[in-house]
Amino acid sequence: MSKQYFARPSADEYAPYYETYVRLVPDGGILEILEAQLRETLVLLRGLSEAQAAFAYAEGKWSVKEVIGHIIDTERVFAYRGLCFARGDSTPLPGFEQDDYVLGAGFNARSTESLAGEFEHMRHSNIYLFSTWSEAVQARHGTANGNSVTARAIPFILAGHERHHLNILRERYMP
Repeated sequence: MSKQYFARPSADEYAPYYETYVRLVPDGGILEILEAQLRETLVLLRGLSEAQAAFAYAEGKWSVKEVIGHIIDTERVFAYRGLCFARGDSTPLPGFEQDDYVLGAGFNARSTESLAGEFEHMRHSNIYLFSTWSEAVQARHGTANGNSVTARAIPFILAGHERHHLNILRERYMP
């Protein structure tokens, strides 16, 4: 797998909402950051008991399993968006309602290892996809949820999204 260089996307390459995530991404190669996050997340997940993974810190909040399931869903949705943009598909893509996705998924009925394995496969697949994008491909853009986004921004959004949710897990679920 060849490694492509990704410049950090500028603020006009994604919707303002995603700045929350992009600013959480440290400096460095984004593919290496995604790989390091994968290792870190797998250590965290595989260190949890099923009871710990079923924990939600308050009524109406997602369980740890549901947070991980949401991260997986987001990886899948954003990888598809990135693939469309990278291939030059200009079809506007819809948003996705995260609460509906979590509600309909049944993540709590799955084992923690099942979720960890799915996340591992999704992240590896995404890293492979992103590693094939030249600078010209990274600059391609499309529309998702009514907002213009470049292919280059997708891996940064995913890295920041994961970091955001892992921070929440550590702060509210595993103090």
